[in-house]
Amino acid sequence: MLQEIRERAQGWVAWAIVILITIPFAFWGIDSYFGGGAEPVVASVNGTEITERAFNQAVNRTRIQLRDRLGDAYDPALFDELRIREQVLERMIRETLLLEDSRAMGLRTSDQAIRAAILSEPAFQRNGAFSNAGYEQVLRLQGLSPAAYEESLRTELLLSQLPRAIRETAFITDALAERSAQLVHQERILSYLRVPKSSVEAAVDPPTDKAIADYYDSHPERFATPEQVRVRYLLLDAAELSAPDQSIDEASLREHYELKRDDYRVPEERKVRHILLSLPADADQQRLEETRERLQIIRQRIIAGEPFAAVAAEVSDDPGSADQGGDLGWVSRGAFDAAFEQAVFALEPETLGEPVRSRFGYHLVEVLEVRGGQPQPFESVKESLIADLSSGSTEGVFFEQAEQLATLTYESPDSLIPAAETLGLEVQLSDWIDRSGGEGLFANPRLVGAAFSEEVLALGNNSELIEPDPEALLALVLRVAEHREPSVRPLEEVRDEILALLEAQQAADAAEAEAQAIVARVEAGEALSLAAEGYEIVEDLRVARTASDLPPEVTELAFSLPRPAAEGEVSVGRASATDSGDAFVVLLSKVQDGDLAQLDAGALEAESQMLTQTLAAADVEALLAAMQARAKIKRTPVGSDEPF
Repeated sequence: MLQEIRERAQGWVAWAIVILITIPFAFWGIDSYFGGGAEPVVASVNGTEITERAFNQAVNRTRIQLRDRLGDAYDPALFDELRIREQVLERMIRETLLLEDSRAMGLRTSDQAIRAAILSEPAFQRNGAFSNAGYEQVLRLQGLSPAAYEESLRTELLLSQLPRAIRETAFITDALAERSAQLVHQERILSYLRVPKSSVEAAVDPPTDKAIADYYDSHPERFATPEQVRVRYLLLDAAELSAPDQSIDEASLREHYELKRDDYRVPEERKVRHILLSLPADADQQRLEETRERLQIIRQRIIAGEPFAAVAAEVSDDPGSADQGGDLGWVSRGAFDAAFEQAVFALEPETLGEPVRSRFGYHLVEVLEVRGGQPQPFESVKESLIADLSSGSTEGVFFEQAEQLATLTYESPDSLIPAAETLGLEVQLSDWIDRSGGEGLFANPRLVGAAFSEEVLALGNNSELIEPDPEALLALVLRVAEHREPSVRPLEEVRDEILALLEAQQAADAAEAEAQAIVARVEAGEALSLAAEGYEIVEDLRVARTASDLPPEVTELAFSLPRPAAEGEVSVGRASATDSGDAFVVLLSKVQDGDLAQLDAGALEAESQMLTQTLAAADVEALLAAMQARAKIKRTPVGSDEPF
């Protein structure tokens, strides 16, 4: 039982990378799954629809994340397209169910949890501290407002509550941990032999024309080619543009320095502490007034002489600072909520402010010290001024040419040549790409979406101006050069491929049949040396579960065979190698459990933790499977109105 659990856990890990690398809900939001109106639908979960658009976006994000995570090691052949789409859809279905059940159970996400998650998110931090400017910039690049992001984050945290509760309350007994350790460190004594596919190939009849045709008819998906396009495009890249030839004199630099003086100030920082009385976003007027009045009473306690830190530790609702007496350390502009920041930077040093309201509640703020705020000298920023003026010139050229590119390709919608000639750009040609994307620039979902849009593909027009990367000064316009409809390759084209496949399969089947015959003879009482005469037998190996010097099929079979019933008896079985087509016969003569006396306490503790995590994952999986079993789920293939 324990070993079965471990093996299942390995099965979960096999494709876990596809699930784990998807972009967090905090940036995309489960609510984007749900559509309405006339949008095509790929699944319906208890009446909640998952749209084709949301599904395709999730698939594309998964594929992009695979590329980004694996880098040069990424190989599309390792990730079957159909399998990825199935995995993504099942994940979306399960998360829809989990959200529905969590809400039905009354689970909620508090405002304090939202705030703590935002403040701790590395993507929003600059120099190790939360930056409000960085927060807004990241959201802007994702096309999200703070309100939309926070609602999405609320959903993400809600989704994690039930699985986390299961994981954090899972436990195992000492006896179970010890038994698991015995299994993990178990050794087995075995003999094995290989039945090579090549040894039986000569005895296999070649596949008939009918068998080849039948295989072709039964496996059309194996020989299908997706819809594809090649596009011609114009790419405008600011990095390849030259700024207008102009000298930058001292007067221009000083004028620019005065204009940008505030940008060259040493940032003003303030050492701040605060007390927070939190409020929900939808608090009514009465509760607002009661909270403000309560904070005024707290303020009077501090004015009367009570230590700020002690009062903060007693009453503050801020989980990140209450234990530190409300201390927020040195803060700069852009790091906090706008209302809170305005109050902080309006106070004089060593001053206790009046209550101020933010989206988290009411704050009582005290500024202890102030530093910075002075402009840097002209000479110390002179090089930066030169670079700023130079880059500004290049950016100006880029935006001017981008506007021209958009105008020219709109005015001549059936050709890129007028724009290319006017702007001195080269008309480039892409490789074939399908709806799942291509390489390089054409891994970008926006470019793929434009290439397959009705305006470009069906009507034959130029695309709109596209900016592939919001952080880079790139602009692109494309049009379809060639189009291939989805199709199945003709039998004549794939006949040799099918012939080789059937020949290999028949030889592998023959090798497996030979291995099974040897097993049957041994089970009937014949010695392995006689039953497998003519084959090389590797005898009496002592093998650990983690052995890496044997074919993995041999190790897996050896540890799945039952213990011999008695001393002198054996267990025997066969296995096939999927890649080579060879077959193996394994004879198990003895099983020796791991000796707990040889294991230190650390090894036992590690085994206990791993087994606890595995069982907790199994419990979460069982919960999700139960939700799915009782749900009304309809899956609809893309482009079809029929459920499947």
